[in-house]
Formats: sequence, structure tokens, C-alpha cells
Amino acid sequence: MDCKEARPLLDANADRELSAPDAQRVQGHLAECPDCRSESENVRALGDTLRAAGYYRAPESLRSRILAGLPPLTEPEVEPAGQPEAQFRPEPARSKPRGRHPLDGWRSWFGGRWPSFGPQPAGGAAWSLGWTGALVLAIAAAAAGVTLALHRPAGVGPIADELVSSHVRALISDRDIDVISTDQHTVKPWFNGKIDYSPPVEDLAASGFPLVGGRLDYVEHRRVAVLIYRYKKHPLDVYVFPETADSAGRTPATLVRDGYSLSRWQEDGMTYWAITDATPDALVAFKAALQARLHGGGSGEAG
Repeated sequence: MDCKEARPLLDANADRELSAPDAQRVQGHLAECPDCRSESENVRALGDTLRAAGYYRAPESLRSRILAGLPPLTEPEVEPAGQPEAQFRPEPARSKPRGRHPLDGWRSWFGGRWPSFGPQPAGGAAWSLGWTGALVLAIAAAAAGVTLALHRPAGVGPIADELVSSHVRALISDRDIDVISTDQHTVKPWFNGKIDYSPPVEDLAASGFPLVGGRLDYVEHRRVAVLIYRYKKHPLDVYVFPETADSAGRTPATLVRDGYSLSRWQEDGMTYWAITDATPDALVAFKAALQARLHGGGSGEAG
């Protein structure tokens, strides 16, 4: 391993994210290279500093400034002491009852948690425009967060990051492929005894996705089969493993993460994750070709 290959792995090595063989190779290089060893120590020192940093709590002066910016409450008039009450006093003009403000419900909600923000008496001044604007922004931000959560495909966050890291590590290491063969009858038996299931292996060269081999990897705390294809000049890895009770029934998902296109789907009790640095359209075509072959659709040639 040289410096060009070791430098991108220093962060993962410091966080203990590398596989055992890669970690051993990085450690071997660090033992021989003072420059990379110094850089690795800097990475570890930065991580230690960040973990040791405390949480910053807003100062009390901020609360004081916020309260000072609120309009004051109108004090009720007090009858002077000792002044005899007139027998007949004209009834003062009644002010028109204040209508319910559209934001009163939200003010009550905030008031239950922060009394300073509760609705003011009828005689008090209305909330300032600044607080109304802040409340509207808070509601809009919450709505945007809910919208993003609803549109995010379920179960793609952590595993998508894990697959991208696995794919990149394989590309920059000497172990991007364990069995080199374009013959599916050579690749498929190679996995026997190495994993507890038999991955479907198909050669899709007629559709523009030639099989070039396979390898073992470790994803979601288990060993999985990775089938390696090519699309033009782009490597295309397909991670295949049995679906679980948690993953069964999930809708297909296509996303882009760190410049890599990923696609997830379930097929015949298996979960498929395909990843490539080509455009997402390539994964759509690959999925269609593979499904056609698995379901007896002939060679799966693209139309």
C-alpha cells in the first residue's frame, strides 16, 4: 500500500470502520511512512477533541433580552384609597371584546411549556410581529421536516451509507473481486460454504451488463454476496442477501448518495442493493434486465 491509497482510508481507520485486512494493510503502511503516520495522528487528535468538547448552553442574558423585547402588560386601574364611591357612577364604555386571534391556540400551547409565551389578557397588547413571524417560521420548519420524513424511503439511511463505504473501499483496495469469471456457473458455486444462502447469479452481457465476478463483504452484521458487473466503463456492484422480517414488503427505492447511484428492491425472497457511479437510469435498466432473466424472459436484451 502506498500513500495515495492509504490517505483516503485514514479517517475510516481512526474510527475503526475498516475491515480487518484493510486495517492491517493501513497499519503496515503507517509503520513505514512518517508522513502518513503524522497525518493519522492528527486525524485521531481531531476526533478526540471533538468527542471531548462540551455542549454550549445559551446564556441567561439571551432570555433576558427576549423578555425585554416583549410588549408590557397593561396594569389595571386601582381605585385611590379613601375616595368615597359615588352612589351613581356612569358606566364606562365597554371595549369591544377582543376576537380570538388565529394564533391563540399556538400561544396557549407554547404558554403551557414556557409561561412567558402564553396568551396575554384581553386588555394587554398583542404579540409583536417579531414573535408572530418567529412562530410562523417554526411551524413552517416543522412542516418541512415532516414532509422530508414522509418522502424519504424507509430503511435506506444507515445501510445506504454502509454500502457506499463498502463499494468505495473495494474500488480503492486490491480486493475489489474475489472470484474473476464471466461464467455464472463458476461464480455461483464459489459462494458455497462461505455464506448460508445461494445468491442468484445471471450473466446479463446481452443487455449491456456483463458479469465479471463476485466477492464476499460484510453488511448489516452479516456476510453477504456481492455480484460484480460492468456497465460500459462503470463498475456495478450488486449486494444480494435474504430479506428479513423488517425488510420484507418495503417499496423499491432509488437514490443518489455521495455521487453514487443506488437502487433497492426485493425479488423472490432476496433483497437487492445495486450501486454504481453511473446515472440512476443504468440501475433501472439493470433491474429490468435481471428481472426478465429471473422470470424466464429470455436473454433480457434491452429493447
